[in-house]
Amino acid sequence: MHWSDLPYEHGAAGKRAHLKVQGLNAGYGPFLVLRDLAFEVKPGLTVILGPNGAGKTTLLRALNGLIPRSGEVLLDGEDLPEKTHEIVRGGVALVPEGRQLFPQMTVLENLELGGWLVAKAERRHRIDQVMNDFPKLRERARQLAGTMSGGEQQMVAVARAMMVAPRLLMLDEPSLGLAPRMVGELLAIARRIADAGTTVLMVEQNVKKALAVADRGYVLERGALVAGGPAKLLARSSVIREAYLGAGESSASKPTTAQAARAAPPEPIS
Repeated sequence: MHWSDLPYEHGAAGKRAHLKVQGLNAGYGPFLVLRDLAFEVKPGLTVILGPNGAGKTTLLRALNGLIPRSGEVLLDGEDLPEKTHEIVRGGVALVPEGRQLFPQMTVLENLELGGWLVAKAERRHRIDQVMNDFPKLRERARQLAGTMSGGEQQMVAVARAMMVAPRLLMLDEPSLGLAPRMVGELLAIARRIADAGTTVLMVEQNVKKALAVADRGYVLERGALVAGGPAKLLARSSVIREAYLGAGESSASKPTTAQAARAAPPEPIS
């Protein structure tokens, strides 16, 4: 079975998660990276785009409680907790950049750690479910995670996050360092997770492929959102075409991202 054809029945059995952010500020010590962000992550797949240093990873870390934040963050109308373990209990899971697996532990042991907060019986059930969804991992259950290829390790990282049975799954640069074929497979899996009921928020630098699988997107630059909207429209906007894909204009005549963003203003918060 091709990994991008896997069935997913995790996440919200009924209501799908809806994240609403208003006036979000976050950073490191006195250095503020994100300033007054306002956006929504609706059911489906939302992608955050932007150049290196824009604050994309900082955004996910703030939402996951790994760094302090201020402003309003609501998950289904209720305040999102500030402590990471409470956020996880609330049904939010993060697959961090670089996967951050335990390389000297087996695939099975990594998955068990992903379900550490649930009872043993439920943990066993979720492992069976994840192994059914990722049959390749069942074959590699006793293999050390550190001996797997980059793409296989990323599958373990996603599967470990799914052990939480999340309502909201956050992916930080999931295609980083992967071969082009694996990038397509991985983004297809993210799409299928979203279609099965888990809301997905993904940070990604592969602009074309990310927008091809996403429902909505936002562009983050220097800690501020400069554009946003439906993925199909955003893919055709000047901010993407000129600042990220190259529009064939000379760099001297090309507008800045912020200038181009006027052609695709951020999606209104309803």
